[in-house]
Amino acid sequence: MNKFKLFLITALIVFASGTAMAQKAAYISVDQVVGYMPQLKSIDSAMQKYQIDSIATEYEMLVRDYKYRDSILGSKDTLTMPKSVKDQHQQVLQNVAYQLQNWQTISQNAYQSKQNELLEPIYRKVMTAIQTVAKEKGYSYVYDKSVLIVAPPADDLLPFVAQRLNIKLPPSTSAGIPNK
Repeated sequence: MNKFKLFLITALIVFASGTAMAQKAAYISVDQVVGYMPQLKSIDSAMQKYQIDSIATEYEMLVRDYKYRDSILGSKDTLTMPKSVKDQHQQVLQNVAYQLQNWQTISQNAYQSKQNELLEPIYRKVMTAIQTVAKEKGYSYVYDKSVLIVAPPADDLLPFVAQRLNIKLPPSTSAGIPNK
């Protein structure tokens, strides 16, 4: 009975390792695919417009608000101003000063948030195409090329995904299309 169990366990291990070896792996650079998407040009234009229309305008409004509140607190009228109103102006002035001092970080966060919002549908479309190609080609694992340092040989899915998304690749990139 023990020999039968040993044989059964050995057979399962051999079968499992054979199944694991039969699984196909591939890689792709998701950011590279996104970089080839034609919609990226319109997103770049939208981000430039956002930078000028929203971020720069908001900064100018903060500077104007700071100067206005500073002039109120620096005028002779503050002598007759109730303490609560004066304290409120000082508090708002401090908040605006804080925003101005940290404007670089605030504006970068706003820019990044807007960019992520605009890129999200493109990334979703690329990921859907990668999953579809992987399923069609029988790949069990698809790795992002940027996170691999050492990996076993695998196929590059870039040409197949580009074809699925109707993206024209530069000649140097599409030269390595495998015949599968």
